[in-house]
Amino acid sequence: MTEYALFLGCMIPLRLPNLEASARRVLGALDVKLVDMEGASCCPDPEAIQSLDHATWLSLGARNLTIAEDMNLDVLTLCNGCFETLKTVNETLRKDTKLREKVNAILSRVGRSYNGTVKVKHLIEILHNEVGSKRIRENVMTDLSGIKVATHYGCHVLRPSSILKVDDPEEPRILDELVESTGAHSVPYLKKMLCCGAPVRGMSKDQSLDLTCEKIAQAARSSADCLVVVCPTCFLQFDTGQIELRGSKKADFNLPVLYLPELIGIAFGMNSDELGLNLHKIKTNGLLEKVS
Repeated sequence: MTEYALFLGCMIPLRLPNLEASARRVLGALDVKLVDMEGASCCPDPEAIQSLDHATWLSLGARNLTIAEDMNLDVLTLCNGCFETLKTVNETLRKDTKLREKVNAILSRVGRSYNGTVKVKHLIEILHNEVGSKRIRENVMTDLSGIKVATHYGCHVLRPSSILKVDDPEEPRILDELVESTGAHSVPYLKKMLCCGAPVRGMSKDQSLDLTCEKIAQAARSSADCLVVVCPTCFLQFDTGQIELRGSKKADFNLPVLYLPELIGIAFGMNSDELGLNLHKIKTNGLLEKVS
């Protein structure tokens, strides 16, 4: 059994505990042990905090990494934004001695020191590169061969590609391969790499929802039965966003949105309520009926 320090971030424990539930159940079934990082804070956010003060962003990220260092475990993240922050901070401080000294001077005020002894990995890296598609296929108990899936990677898991190095930032395949390992079909669709719209929500909700609308529309045109994501912010934008689109009378979609472990959990025959599917804004009843 492989062990990782689980970094939950903010969005999942505060607003989407069902994503944590599905990740814990699926990873547990695949012999991946998750150890909670006691005292961890916000990652912090890779956009807002970094743009306000880079040294603060580095220091807060480094503090989280020191918790994993104390545990002597690599970090597993369930969120694209947390992944980008923690891996970028880790790689930056490993390479830049002067910045590391500056950050450690700040961390010394709280009795901590960053050493760069752990790695930061995203959930899909663990599932694809370490667990492997073969192991996932061996645990499939439910036939998903009739299910068409539109995948959404999200911006922060692929770029900056020179640091994150998860997959080809223009033509990624890792998520599609994981979806297909469940027996479902990953379908191509226009504007697959378009942003979900969440990053611009703080500046313009209308423009944010325009991006969401375009993305959902293209996925729906592909005859997808659901949209699968690997980021809680993207999940919230697409799931709640469809309700907001109805309220603004821009569009009326009903495309279920699944976090990748939820899809894998369905394939493994896990109970839908235990996976948290009952907490979705866009109900998954039709999808589950098609599966059964």
